[in-house]
Amino acid sequence: MQITIMVALVISLALFFDFTNGFHDTANAMATPIATGAIKPKTAVALAAVLNLVGAFLSTEVARTVSGGIIKEGADGIQITPEIIFAGLMGAILWNMITWLKGLPSSSSHALFGGLIGAAIAGIGIHSVNFSSLTQKVILPAIFAPIIAGGVAYLCTKLAYALTSRHDPDTGSKLTQKRGGFRTGQIFTSSLVALAHGTNDAQKTMGIITLVLIAAGTQQPGSGPQLWVIAACALAIALGTYSGGWRIIRTMGSGLTDVKPAQGFAAESSTASAILASSHLGFALSTTQVASGSVIGSGLGRRGTTVRWGTAGRIALGWLFTLPAAGLMGALTALLVNTGVGGVVIAAVAGTAAVTYMFAHSNKSRVGHHNAVEVEEAGTAVHFRKKKARAVAGTNNKPKGEL
Repeated sequence: MQITIMVALVISLALFFDFTNGFHDTANAMATPIATGAIKPKTAVALAAVLNLVGAFLSTEVARTVSGGIIKEGADGIQITPEIIFAGLMGAILWNMITWLKGLPSSSSHALFGGLIGAAIAGIGIHSVNFSSLTQKVILPAIFAPIIAGGVAYLCTKLAYALTSRHDPDTGSKLTQKRGGFRTGQIFTSSLVALAHGTNDAQKTMGIITLVLIAAGTQQPGSGPQLWVIAACALAIALGTYSGGWRIIRTMGSGLTDVKPAQGFAAESSTASAILASSHLGFALSTTQVASGSVIGSGLGRRGTTVRWGTAGRIALGWLFTLPAAGLMGALTALLVNTGVGGVVIAAVAGTAAVTYMFAHSNKSRVGHHNAVEVEEAGTAVHFRKKKARAVAGTNNKPKGEL
């Protein structure tokens, strides 16, 4: 197989991974505003798609971390091949599809790194991995980013409810009006999360394509992504985002905790801050982990709410297994493609068949904007409580619940 054909195949696969990253991670920005009724579901995913597209053009620091940090390449390291990158992408895509089918908000970023590392170790050797960069730019952010984001969301939620707390038992309607403003604020904060997501997650596919161009000898080691690479990756993640990802939106929007506007505002603010800071520093963190940590923190910060720890535990297990599971799939694919052209063809056909099967299987229990019941009911509940609170205030002035 000619190297140009292999490079084209890897670039196509990388863009497909970027597409799956988009629909896998739509929930990071838009699950909470959909859950509170701040934004209509279809409008939310369209807004997220546009802002992911814009965000992809704002930074390339994370792309440089992926293309020149995780796997040693160039004259001072190993010469990674397009076949190995193909195997890593296949492992990442398969794990992304499995977790999407189960509605688990796992990390697309860690799936990518796991697949690439597993393929490199199996195809080249353990010396091909830059463990220092892996620890500093991936492992440590994975541990601390969701904890920090969750802590900030907890404090912001406490502060939001403290600033809008009622002192007069007869001011229920005023309370509703004050906290209802957080729903409007969510339009801004969720948009900021979507923009931040583009500055981080879209960069990872840019880094992969840059890495394969370097491996093929068509680009200098240590250089950043070319303009056409940036544009193609931005478009792919935007299209993926627009396709929805409703299974994971349902989990994030109502599976972890019942989200109210003040909580959503706090969670989105902390998520956006963590992602933007990490993008600036070149940390390839998991935006999914940060968003999930923020939602849990905001749930703990509101008095009387309940965090569904069973769901949180399932998500945590997904986080724990993402790197090794994607790594195993990438390693097995690498062993196959190293047998030659026939191995590459078999891996491509088997991978395509697996993805097609999972898409077909998902149609048996289809989830979309029209039937994501938990999310839309949560938003409706907030909307009706607001009207009910005003109506009751006009008769007996007894406040209803806590928004």
